Amino acid sequence: MKNFGLNRVIEPAGSLPVTAWKLDNDPELKKGEIRIRLSGIVLERENFFQLCSVCDNDDEKIRERIIKIVKERGKFHNPYTESSALFIGTIEETSPGFDLGKLKLGDDVICLTPMAGLPASIDEIGEIDVNYGRIRCTGYAICFETVQMVKIDEPYAMSTIHLVRALEEEGSIYGISCELKPRKINKAAIIGSNIAEAIYYSQMVKDSNDSPVTVKFVIDGAYFAGITREDLKIIFGPLVDGIYFVDLSKPMEAVKKIMSMEEENGFDAVINLENIKGCESVASLISKDNGLVCYTSMNNRYCHGLLVVDCLGKDITHYGLDGYSSNAYEFALTIVEQTEPALRRLDAFYAGKKKRPQKVRTAFKERTQAAARQIDGFIYKSRVTAEMVEEVLNVAQYDCNVIIQGETGVGKEKVFNLIHQNSSRKDKPCVKINCATISENLAESEFFGYEKGSFTGAQAGGKEGYFELANNGMLFLDEIGSLSLSMQSKLLRVLQESTYYRVGGTKPKHVNVRVICANNIPLKKLVEEGHFREDLYYRLNICLINVPPLRFRKEDISCLAEAFLKNYSEKYGVEKEFSEDAYRQLEEYHWPGNVRELENTVHRLYIAEKDDVIDGYAVDELINRNMLGEIVLDMRKEMNGVERIDFNQLMDEQEKKIIAYALKKKGTTRKAAEFLGIPQTTLARKKLKHDL
Repeated sequence: MKNFGLNRVIEPAGSLPVTAWKLDNDPELKKGEIRIRLSGIVLERENFFQLCSVCDNDDEKIRERIIKIVKERGKFHNPYTESSALFIGTIEETSPGFDLGKLKLGDDVICLTPMAGLPASIDEIGEIDVNYGRIRCTGYAICFETVQMVKIDEPYAMSTIHLVRALEEEGSIYGISCELKPRKINKAAIIGSNIAEAIYYSQMVKDSNDSPVTVKFVIDGAYFAGITREDLKIIFGPLVDGIYFVDLSKPMEAVKKIMSMEEENGFDAVINLENIKGCESVASLISKDNGLVCYTSMNNRYCHGLLVVDCLGKDITHYGLDGYSSNAYEFALTIVEQTEPALRRLDAFYAGKKKRPQKVRTAFKERTQAAARQIDGFIYKSRVTAEMVEEVLNVAQYDCNVIIQGETGVGKEKVFNLIHQNSSRKDKPCVKINCATISENLAESEFFGYEKGSFTGAQAGGKEGYFELANNGMLFLDEIGSLSLSMQSKLLRVLQESTYYRVGGTKPKHVNVRVICANNIPLKKLVEEGHFREDLYYRLNICLINVPPLRFRKEDISCLAEAFLKNYSEKYGVEKEFSEDAYRQLEEYHWPGNVRELENTVHRLYIAEKDDVIDGYAVDELINRNMLGEIVLDMRKEMNGVERIDFNQLMDEQEKKIIAYALKKKGTTRKAAEFLGIPQTTLARKKLKHDL
């Protein structure tokens, strides 16, 4: 068998390079390998759009994000879209005996294999072309004997960039072409938002029949700002015979608009390039009975399209393909050569436009948001939480250890539930343990179990430990930082060897457990302080999920409060709701106890308020009462058992709490000073003194 990179897989062991979480990207070559010096990468569309979206279309943030992904994974494989890029580079070195065929050292090449399955390192990123997802960079990639490469003459000629784009689509273009040729196609529709891709497919459709084919382009208007139907007519020229701007997320409105302009009842073939929820409904509805609906990827709503057709009762042939074709290079090259006039017009259009942000919606985001709303009541609205959920749902797919960290009350166990419900072990045992509640002298027997008679008071038949109970499933260790160093050492051994001994036992127990741990203090900090073993930290820290505090995701407060209030209304049988000013009051509070404190506050408000509508005054009164309670020192507690009191220290603590209360309540030093009846300069000095 030819080398395809299996020996480069780090995590999880035994997986293929393309599905692995992490690869070994050491530049030193092994047998059957070749190293390419990178000059640029061209990102898959969904990948590039997601990066632009989460980075606010900021080039520097995009650079940092890409480099971070490559450093973490040893390859360029976006974990949120499961997509990657093709690269352009120069053959730098080969391992002894590697057969380059017609290529030679120093040749500039395009790699036809996505970077998701290739070890890579990116040192520096230069120019970012937002229109084509092209990125200049330096670094290297490791290719194997199974990787296909083609020589090019001009690495950064625009024709090369278009060729790379066409190579990304070549499997689908060629496959759909083969489907169309035996059919009599008079009229076809192409649904998409990427103009270059639409140009390729339009040319392919025009070539699919000897007789003329009418092609209409259906574009989602939300994707583009500053582009008109007239612009597109000029760019496409004779390749398309009509253009529709619609909102694909509203399929019935879109279909009504399209079909009102069509003389015949539907299209013989519909090619869907898009991932937007609703596009599959549009494709099925505008297709004729006995028509053909093609999906360029199994990801872009193919399965949903099958369900839609079943509900419509239409007889439609579905075709979906996104893969490699042996005719890849020649077919893509032919398409690019044929469409050169249209592509040049597209280049000229982009050259005359200033860089603009695109409104991007990805199918992945829609999937993750829908899933999160349904899994164990995990509710959110903020972008900060949305990004975390994307990361969590991606990590869930990989059978690796995870650390979840965040302040008390942020919902770390909820995050664990998301991981569990979306993992391959969701139907296997799930054991949740709070390590802070385990007595140190009982910890070993709790984790590993014991044999009968192993100590005084032991159960007659012995006892299974947490690892045994969780075998083949997942073990959640909350507050793992509270375990003693001795217990940490024993835990490390189990994670390394997947074996352990029961207390009093002589036979090893073998287990297969995925460990997810959580802590409210970052474990890295505990390592630095000497309270947590460094080797155990790195064994656990395959993936690290940071759960942001509620004050950093204020958009979540209203939807969480609404959900909590609805739950209590159902529990107690009396429906209540918050007024608009109540929501504002809730969002202004800093929530030191995070989601747990918010839920407790909503519960108290529900019980305390007699009216069906809880207003802002009630919220303000309860929250301020809590805050006032925080600033008053319990003098009896402070003085109990103390022979001498440090008066100045007590007064400083009281002053600090009062100043902090005023600042939180009023928001600015001026308003806080007015509230306390002191000059603003005095308050500013005290704020500086107490480091507030």
